[in-house]
Amino acid sequence: EWLSKGHGEYREIPSEREFFQEVKESENVVCHFYRDSTFRCKILDRHLAILSKKHLETKFLKLNVEKAPFLCERLRIKVIPTLALLKDGKTQDYVVGFTDLGNTDDFTTETLEWRLGSSDILNYSGNLMEPPFQNQKKFGTNFTKLEKKTIRGKKYDSDSDDD
Repeated sequence: EWLSKGHGEYREIPSEREFFQEVKESENVVCHFYRDSTFRCKILDRHLAILSKKHLETKFLKLNVEKAPFLCERLRIKVIPTLALLKDGKTQDYVVGFTDLGNTDDFTTETLEWRLGSSDILNYSGNLMEPPFQNQKKFGTNFTKLEKKTIRGKKYDSDSDDD
């Protein structure tokens, strides 16, 4: 039944009209709002293609934002790539950029699977309390706290101009 509704594959929908039709007929939908010129969208495409074959309970779609300005405004999509996670035709959650995926371009498919599982859009078999990227090496740099400097050289900070 799922396969007949387009589950099990990651495909592009041509316009906003098809989007509403696709979302209506499936309980769980992941829609990737992308642009051809954004290379991070291609990274996401690769992972979503793998997940679409693994998770038949969820429909995986992609929609070009340039063809869907009304929908992007209505769903308040400002950052590309954005994944809209829809359950029973309603937007449940968003994955905006790669912040939830360990804030790196080389996140694993399992990391994306965990993120979608934590929104209950697909059946995730691992531990939802433990993101897969936490046991990898730490990303980013450590910042040390700098002492606050003031323009006038005083220790206290005042906004008033009458001194």
